[in-house]
Parts: sequence; C-alpha cells; structure tokens
Amino acid sequence: VSKQVLGQVLRELQPLCTAEQQFIEKFFQLSHRAADLQVLEVNRRPCRWPRGPGPSPFNHHFVLFCRLEEAPMQLLSEIFSCLEAELRGLLDVCSKVHPFSCLQVLVTLNDFILEEWGSSSALHSPFLSTILGNLLLLAKSNFKRCIGTLCTEMEKAKMPSKMKGGILPSVSIFEEFVNFSEEVYRTARWRRELDKAHLRLARSVLSSINSLSSANLKVSTDMVMMENFHHIHRFLCQKEILCLEGVKKEAEQRYSEHMEKYIIQNLGQPLEKLHHFFEGVKACVAQGVKEEEVNFQLAYSKQELRKVIEKYPGQEVKRALETLYRTTQKYLSPEENLLQVVWQAMQQELIRQYQQFEHLIQCCYAGTGITMDFTLEDLLSYFNSITQCN
Repeated sequence: VSKQVLGQVLRELQPLCTAEQQFIEKFFQLSHRAADLQVLEVNRRPCRWPRGPGPSPFNHHFVLFCRLEEAPMQLLSEIFSCLEAELRGLLDVCSKVHPFSCLQVLVTLNDFILEEWGSSSALHSPFLSTILGNLLLLAKSNFKRCIGTLCTEMEKAKMPSKMKGGILPSVSIFEEFVNFSEEVYRTARWRRELDKAHLRLARSVLSSINSLSSANLKVSTDMVMMENFHHIHRFLCQKEILCLEGVKKEAEQRYSEHMEKYIIQNLGQPLEKLHHFFEGVKACVAQGVKEEEVNFQLAYSKQELRKVIEKYPGQEVKRALETLYRTTQKYLSPEENLLQVVWQAMQQELIRQYQQFEHLIQCCYAGTGITMDFTLEDLLSYFNSITQCN
C-alpha cells in the first residue's frame, strides 16, 4: 500500500513541477534572457575590456545570468513552500505501516529517481530533483536507524523463561526481515543499502546465538545452538543471497561443531563408566606407562575392568540407548527435523568409541580373555531396532 501511494504521489508531482517551471520561464521570458546573455558572452570573447578599479562588464553579466537561472527555483520554492514538509510527513506515515516499511519507502524513491533520470523524459525540474534528493537522504537515514534498532533487539534478546529450546526470537526476526526485504527488492534497481543491512543483521544474529554459551538454560546449550545455526544455514541455502555466502558457511561450521559437542556430551550416558575407565587407560599410556603394564595399575587392573564391564550387559546398553533416543526426541524441535541426523551421528560416534574400547583391551589386556558383553553387531542391531520402532 505504501509503495502504491508514494509512487502515485511522485508520478503526479513530476509533470506538475515541470509544467509550473516551464510556465514561469515562458511568462517571465527567463529562458530568452538567459539565451541572450549566452550570445552576449560569446560575442564578447575577442574583445579586451579595459581594466579598471570597478567590476568588468563580463562579471556583471555573469552575475545577472546566475540570478536569472536561480529565479525559477526561487519562485517554485515560494509556490510549493510546504511541499517538502508534506512529503516528509507522507514518508513518516508510510514508514509506520509495517515495521520494515522504511525499506519499501527507500526502494520506491530509489527506483523513481533512477527511472526518471534514466528515461528520455528526464526530470526537467531542478526544484523537484532537489526535494527528491533530500527525501532520499531522509529515507536512507530512517532505514539505517531501523537496522540499528533491529541489531540491538537481536543482540539483547533473551530466551523466554518457559522456552526449552527451538528457534530463538533473534533468528526469527532475521528470517522475517530477509523474507520481507527480498520480496521488496525483487525488482529493485539498486540494492547496495540492503546488502550492507543483511551483513550487519547477520553478524548480530550470529552474535546472539554465540551469547547462549554463557546462558543458564534448562536444556543443553549446545543443542539450542546447533539447531539455530542449522536453521540459519538451511534458510540461507534457500535464499541464495550472494553477500551472505560467508555467513552461510560460518553457520554450517558452527552447526557441525555444536552437534559434535552435543553428541559427545549425551553419549557419556549409555556407556559412562566404560568411557571414564578407558579415558584413564589412555591417560596412563600418554604418561609413559607401557601398554602391557597398564593392567598392573591398581585403578586399571583386570579385576577393575571386569567390574566395569559387568555393569553393561547387552540389554542394559539397549535400554540406555532407548532412553537416550527418547530424551533427544523430546528436546529437539520438530521443525528442524534433526532427530534422524543426530541419531545417525550418535550411532557413528558410539561405534567409534566401542572400537576404541576393543583396541585398548587388545593392547593393554592381551591374553586375559576379557571381552565386553555385547558385540559390534549387537550394537548395530540395538540402533536399528530403536529406529524402526520410532
């Protein structure tokens, strides 16, 4: 609506101002007098005016010429004395139609000026050109202020107290602005201001997600950050905005980092004691203890290893994995559809851990006959069973 109203006003003003200027020039014969002065200037060039203490005739005619040129502008300023103020008021009204309407105002003004200046019927009214230039500066200032306000909102936005996870308000604000702006600029001729705004807003939304690392959330911070970085990456892949390619890559990288942290954090639950035991074994080897002598360490003896293994019979591991799946399913937001991606990554990580446990048993407890109660094939069957049942 604001685009249609503002565009119609500008289109009707242009011929009105042009016609008024032409009438003034014709009625007061300003164009003829200016032409006469130009002829006088040309005819005067071969002559040498005597130098004297007073102004030369040329200077006198030049000043007169400038005043004749300024006359239409002065008269138009008197006739349309309230025009600029009224147009500024119209821009203010249009900007209040929607939170992002200042963007629509800027595009409408930009396109109108470029269209008029680029057409064969270029603006004939310097008066209107001046006013439009002032309005364009105002529109850019309003747009810049709007972007600054949005950036502040996103950077200071806090997660609602009852919100357990999902997409953050700052991410939703960013997505709403990009969708609106891309629609507005779909046929625009100039988008430099928009590209700058996109980059500024993108940095603010990434900053708002990063700030969660110090937040006191009721759910896993890494899970929330993983989902929001994933959301931004997927959104930017759909939009294909050239100036945001770097932001898209950064979001993808951060999404992968936090998914890895989230998986490692949660995979401590199904095989927690086994994990801690073998972390201690690796630490002994790193400190210089020979692999074949690790089992002589009291805390990592064969007896201690058997005690830990006895805590993880196959069925107990399967139940722990089922609990892990339900917990992951509960807290991951359904709109991101990351459950199967995360579950598959968890499976790969747990298989890696299992193979590492077996390797350490073979190296540090060779000949003892100690094995875990479940095999790699059993582990794969647990994951497949859980996936099929859900």
